[in-house]
Amino acid sequence: MDQAQTSINTATQHTRRLPSLSASLELLKPITWFPPMWAYMCGVVSSGVAFSGNWLLIIGGIILAGPLVCAMSQAINDWHDRHVDALNEPDRPIPSGRVPGRWGLYIAVIWTALSLVVASILGEWVVLATAIGLFLAWAYSAPPLRLKLNGWYGNAAVAISYEGLAWFTGAAVMLGAMPDTRIVVLLLLYSAGAHGIMTLNDFKSISGDKEMGVRTIPVQIGAHNAARLASMIMAVPQVIVIGLMFAWGLHVHGVIISMLLAGQIYLMFKYLMDRVQLLLKPREMAAYYNAFGVTLYVLGMLTSAIGIGSILASGVQG
Repeated sequence: MDQAQTSINTATQHTRRLPSLSASLELLKPITWFPPMWAYMCGVVSSGVAFSGNWLLIIGGIILAGPLVCAMSQAINDWHDRHVDALNEPDRPIPSGRVPGRWGLYIAVIWTALSLVVASILGEWVVLATAIGLFLAWAYSAPPLRLKLNGWYGNAAVAISYEGLAWFTGAAVMLGAMPDTRIVVLLLLYSAGAHGIMTLNDFKSISGDKEMGVRTIPVQIGAHNAARLASMIMAVPQVIVIGLMFAWGLHVHGVIISMLLAGQIYLMFKYLMDRVQLLLKPREMAAYYNAFGVTLYVLGMLTSAIGIGSILASGVQG
């Protein structure tokens, strides 16, 4: 019975001409949409503009950040990784045949066009941010740049796209103009910190990356050094943010972010600085930190966004 079912599945894959809706959705990986959607909402909050009367803009931007731009990046990444996935993850939509032929590429192209159309409705600054994000998404996965092959460049591309550009888009949508310089400073700092988060995501596949020649930061400098570096990259921008909060008179927000950073530092020492545990179980240690420490990080993002939004809403000039 199992062999018969396998034969039926194989025959279906060979004869399929169009991807199923479920396979297409799996290709677009909804689970990955949350980070840019969160950063987008931080941008919306940081603008200081009231939500009332702007719900269509807000919802349109959320769709742009997650189901369009981020989803497109997942599709193009799977398309250019299809040969590797055929060996390591044959059940993925493209190598399994559930997204047949060149449909993985077609979906990425269609989603790129849709992203630009939606961005054009939301404003010229949104178009600019979206165009940069789309370029980085293609550059990350596609030759000749294929930034993902080097952890320094690849992680920077993802961090800027998922955090900085999404945040910028949220603020630009609400303001209809270039965001305030203080917003830009915050989103750049949190983008820099997100580079460390991207490094932690590379711990799950150190062995495989070595074999495939993917030079992630853990591969290049070792798990322990990478963990220490990632911790520093995540912490230092937040220290600067805390200083800015106090400088801008946002003392309560500065205290809250300080407490959130203190929690992260505790988790860094517990999961990322324990040399023995990290060397024995690098994947598990990074996963534990991601489950808790990154949550504190993104709460700090929102806190800073609320702070600067309150200043802009009251009309205080920088």
